[in-house]
Amino acid sequence: MARTSRQSKILEIINQKEIETQDELVAELRAENYDVTQATISRDIKELGLIKIMADSKRYKYALVESTEQVVSNKLVNIFKECVISIKSARNLIVIKTLRGMAFAASNLIDKLSINEVLGSVASDDTIMVVASDDKFVTEILRKISEATE
Repeated sequence: MARTSRQSKILEIINQKEIETQDELVAELRAENYDVTQATISRDIKELGLIKIMADSKRYKYALVESTEQVVSNKLVNIFKECVISIKSARNLIVIKTLRGMAFAASNLIDKLSINEVLGSVASDDTIMVVASDDKFVTEILRKISEATE
């Protein structure tokens, strides 16, 4: 679980800040009370499939880049499966409860699936809200999430 939590935090950090080097990422994680080494971060970067892209500031930064094919990695599926506590729906909303601090990482799976009927998703600390374009698509969205995580 420590690796999953750490990798979730990495995704959260790179989404919020421009992280150019592994040393910067190590420092950010240590500030969040994660005891990590550069070697550990190097493995995490590889497992998560992070790459460096040019940021608006003209600096390179780590990012999880969406491919046109939206391939869902086994790692992302495992993170989702390990941290989801419950999935419930109400009208055109799907609410996914996760372990504390894991919603952002789990929401990456929803985004990667590129389900046409999903208008968008929002993640907090332990909750993801998925908005369906219509009530009638909720069952289909739930089926696609389930198939992706089997």
